[in-house]
Amino acid sequence: MSIQQTDPRIPVTVLTGFLGAGKTTLLNHVLTAEHGEKIAVIVNEFGEVGIDNQLVVGADEEIFEMNNGCICCTVRGDLIRILNQLRDAKLGNGDRKADFERVLIETTGLADPGPVAQTFFVDPEIADFYKLDAIVTVVDAKHVEQHLDDGHEAQEQVAFADVLLLNKTDLVSEDELQKLERRLRTMNSAAKLYHTQQSKIDINQILGIGAFDLEKKLEIEPGFLEEEHDHEHDDEVTSIFFRETRPLDLKKVERFLNEWLVDHGVDTFRYKGVFNIKGVKKRVVFQGIHMLFSSYPDRDWRPDEVPTSEFVVIGRNLDENWFHEQFAGCVAT
Repeated sequence: MSIQQTDPRIPVTVLTGFLGAGKTTLLNHVLTAEHGEKIAVIVNEFGEVGIDNQLVVGADEEIFEMNNGCICCTVRGDLIRILNQLRDAKLGNGDRKADFERVLIETTGLADPGPVAQTFFVDPEIADFYKLDAIVTVVDAKHVEQHLDDGHEAQEQVAFADVLLLNKTDLVSEDELQKLERRLRTMNSAAKLYHTQQSKIDINQILGIGAFDLEKKLEIEPGFLEEEHDHEHDDEVTSIFFRETRPLDLKKVERFLNEWLVDHGVDTFRYKGVFNIKGVKKRVVFQGIHMLFSSYPDRDWRPDEVPTSEFVVIGRNLDENWFHEQFAGCVAT
């Protein structure tokens, strides 16, 4: 059963990526393609994105009706205000009417996507109407090595991603591509990675995928996460993967998580996984960004599967030995 069938809230996709990575190309593809989807698109500045003017009706308004059923908004003010404006337009509250099934938010090339994602946790009205579906990061295969070496922004964009679009793959050699992919896997082993040229991607691979809440992919692929990560860079952002088949003690897990977030929450960008808790028949899903997290019971463990806790932590300057020791200490006696 898909996430849209089980959750009535509007799914939201956050699109990020460093300057020149191909976000604008991808965004224009969504806005001009005959995909049949009713999508509300929120962009930072109308002029910056460069959407063709002929696609827009009423360019002096904050909500633009597109010719393919999309709606385009510019964020001249607060994101929450824009989201509330869209909600009211969909519900018919006020003069404006807008029919859409999902929202796509494009951030600036220098933006940390964390605060945008947090919006859907900290504001109750937003959380009641919208559901964060996935964070998609566009990566420039030709220039990203320099961006990753020179600044934190590009590393954080990779760290937060549920989906990585490795774009402009035609501009680099196969060896360079494999080297870059290994580096990205080291930084974020949990994200789905696609190779693209000119940001061409089936929108069904980035929209409505339920990646943020693990609805459709709770089992993290073991081989996908345990690849060899030899690389020549000392990136501050790394990912750590845990797996444990022995049941965990709930109180120990809670103590570990509380201590960890107090000490390391600022440097922890994303974390998600599923726990096998002693005495609980259902899988317990856990995920969060920085200090904000949620957990909930999922389905029962199937008779044909070994109940296994799997957990991914993505952050800056993580002490892998400490994390493994703490996680091992959560095993029930």
